[in-house]
Amino acid sequence: MFKKSLEVKSQQRLSGADRKKLKRTIKERFRNASDSEIDSILPPKAEITIVKLQNRVNVYGVEGGFPMFFDIDGRGTEIFPTVFALWKVPELLPAFILKGGEVSRFVIGGADLMFPGISVPAEGLPSFAEGEPWAVKVPGNPAPIAVGSTTMSSTAALKAGLRGKALRITHYYRDSLWELVEGHYVPNAGFFEDVVFEDPSLSSACQTSDSCEGVNEASSGQLNDIINKEEGESVDVLDLSSEANTSSTSQLDINNDLAEQITANVDDLKVTDEESNVEVHRTLSTQDVDALLDKCLLQALHTTIKDKDLPMPGSTLWCGSGHILPCRPSGVTLDIKKSSYKKLSKWLQAKSTAALISVKEDKYKKEVVLNSVNRNHPEYTSFRPEKRQADKSDQASDHSGSEGRSHKTLEVAEIYKSSVHVNPIFASVGADTGKLFSAAEATDIVFRYIEKENLVKPTNKSMVVLDAILCDALFKGAIKKGSSYPTEIHKRDLGTTFVNRMQPHHVVTRGGESVVRKGALKTIQIMTERRQGNKKMTRVSGLESFLMDAEALASELQKKFACSTSVAELPGKKGHEVLVQGGVIEDLGKHLVDQYGIPKRYIEVLDKTKK
Repeated sequence: MFKKSLEVKSQQRLSGADRKKLKRTIKERFRNASDSEIDSILPPKAEITIVKLQNRVNVYGVEGGFPMFFDIDGRGTEIFPTVFALWKVPELLPAFILKGGEVSRFVIGGADLMFPGISVPAEGLPSFAEGEPWAVKVPGNPAPIAVGSTTMSSTAALKAGLRGKALRITHYYRDSLWELVEGHYVPNAGFFEDVVFEDPSLSSACQTSDSCEGVNEASSGQLNDIINKEEGESVDVLDLSSEANTSSTSQLDINNDLAEQITANVDDLKVTDEESNVEVHRTLSTQDVDALLDKCLLQALHTTIKDKDLPMPGSTLWCGSGHILPCRPSGVTLDIKKSSYKKLSKWLQAKSTAALISVKEDKYKKEVVLNSVNRNHPEYTSFRPEKRQADKSDQASDHSGSEGRSHKTLEVAEIYKSSVHVNPIFASVGADTGKLFSAAEATDIVFRYIEKENLVKPTNKSMVVLDAILCDALFKGAIKKGSSYPTEIHKRDLGTTFVNRMQPHHVVTRGGESVVRKGALKTIQIMTERRQGNKKMTRVSGLESFLMDAEALASELQKKFACSTSVAELPGKKGHEVLVQGGVIEDLGKHLVDQYGIPKRYIEVLDKTKK
């Protein structure tokens, strides 16, 4: 939910009635929380703000502080605490304990929590219903690292043999919501950038026991091995763990074995040598083969199977170039007969019943055919495809090819010039109004003005009080008639608002050639259309904005795609366009990114041949 960068639509304070309604909703949602615990998260006398995000999520927090709760649907039925709230009150939610700190890498990476990654207590799996909010913790660390909702009840989980997805993660440590606020922090020294381990301050308390000393030494060795990841040291750590505490060694082994189920990622079935390869062949159960089949299918759907390639025969899907069978991990044999489905057709029919794909049986060829892919299916959207070795080698060859063509490096920068709106601000601090500034430099100018006029609000250092000059610079002419001008603005929004009131320019540099133009940078347009005889033609225009030569590109594309190309003047406009025979819209866009360094955001694609 918060994997991508967030865009704030609006921010405002809650009224007294809305504050009471929010606290009442929180008490109904989290019945185990006491009034004092809720008051510690949302103090009664503090101002509570609501931030509405572009993805329709509402975030609640103390003004000038950290986000404490977020509402997925805006109705209060799916409200969750953030990790900041859970670090204040760790027992606000019941928590699943991971089987080791190393497993936290995958949760922090954005993967959902699978049952094999959960440490089941001796008294058995705790009782829970489907859709309940639960937190995730690392053993030995009281601070939760993630929060989500259960995908099934505990009864259903036991019937399924504790396999499959346990928790659908909605928010986790180091996601975009955690990074949304300034001054984000970690609760203890066990939190690292990409992994969380036990809290050292708590583990040191058990050093009086010889067994605890052994566990701490093993954990410390494990931590050093993970941070300084060297193959030669990993054996020493395992030996040290086995001598100190055999349970620590078995925990590391379990983490390695369960990684592929926790991350839903094929990459986690890697093998390092021939001996371990033999071991994988022996230990793959029927359930493991089923899980591996699903991962290979999702990997292929993400990387090699395009909608334009459909319908696709099942035999091509299974062993075609880059499809299911080639997606299996190196050294692992994938046999459909060793799965619970036994036949390829039955497996594909099962995936069709789950609405991930749509298949149909070809009665003449007696073969199942893949018709379509549901790319909005939860399994598809939550899966993170791996970077395969073949892709890396292709990138290496493309990179060497780009070096052979010696295309000069492209640099694009957005710059700004003072406008009539902000001229008084520049004059007040003595800045040159005729000079071009980057966004950071322009933001620095407005903050210099704030410091000079002492406009920071004394009671809330994150807010800036607007005087007449600054208010006119930011909002004059932008406020609708009848609406009142704001009296203050948050520091986080000040820089963006100020820069938007300036005149945009851009500078493009390729090699030793550089040009500065007024206005926003125009994009490259790639369009495919049908010509006479139902033939496809691809047009490319806007090359001049990036200092590219149309004749040189046409000659290059002629050799790359083995097709005819030509250059023509744009009717009624300055510049040229390159005409390429055939529908090469995707390959052409990739060529411009890889060979000429054109950022993807500056390429517009339009395929008129699709109905």
